Amino acid sequence: HVQLVESGGGSVQAGGHLRLSCAASGGGSSSYCMAWFRQAPGEEREGVAQIYTDGSVTNYADSVKGRFTISQDNNKNTVYLVMSNLKPEDTAMYYCAARPARKMGWVFDPSTYNYWGQGTQVTVST
Repeated sequence: HVQLVESGGGSVQAGGHLRLSCAASGGGSSSYCMAWFRQAPGEEREGVAQIYTDGSVTNYADSVKGRFTISQDNNKNTVYLVMSNLKPEDTAMYYCAARPARKMGWVFDPSTYNYWGQGTQVTVST
């Protein structure tokens, strides 16, 4: 059973940066599709960045392209999301999610993910 623990959220001013971490455990040697989602109050959960644990493919939402970078350190079983040039509209709870790499479906469809972290809050002020 995969467990995910996010950290690194906080409050920053617009234009600032943060690095979120997602520490994974319990996955063994299996390959996974890892993604970061976010959800603002009253909004649907949306995917922002995705990576396979073999590092072969990454995807980004249009709203974060050029500002966010997803990466992984397999030695630490950790996925990172580096967020730069943050905007007030980036304010949300950010969640790490995982699903088996072989599972089909759009990588930003939250219903296809089996495992979720508890979330970490990101607040961007003007």
